[in-house]
Amino acid sequence: MSKSEGAESVWQWLVEQGEETVSQVAGDVLQNPRVSEALAGAFKRAAQTKGEIDRNVERMLGALNVVTRTDHEELLRKIDALQGSLVNINIKLDRLLAQKEAAKGAKPAPRRSPGRATSQKS
Repeated sequence: MSKSEGAESVWQWLVEQGEETVSQVAGDVLQNPRVSEALAGAFKRAAQTKGEIDRNVERMLGALNVVTRTDHEELLRKIDALQGSLVNINIKLDRLLAQKEAAKGAKPAPRRSPGRATSQKS
């Protein structure tokens, strides 16, 4: 075994031991109710702050007449609704055209003149 290989294996062993120790300490710390409550509170406040920042940025972009993500999503929903309406109109138009073609194809039977009698030969 060369010197560098021995150093690498020792280094890897130290890293593995460090990972195990850090995991154990983190588990012990998170089991403490005060720490977990503090972390939960911090995450809740961070989420609230992010929501406020998002709303403020959206207002600012609206004031500058810049399209926001919400505006974009609303336009996409409206486009989807219009597309659905156009599909329905297209289906109804196809049905009407098919009925019109069927009515043209079913011509009434020709009339017989009342004065003529047809003779049948037996």
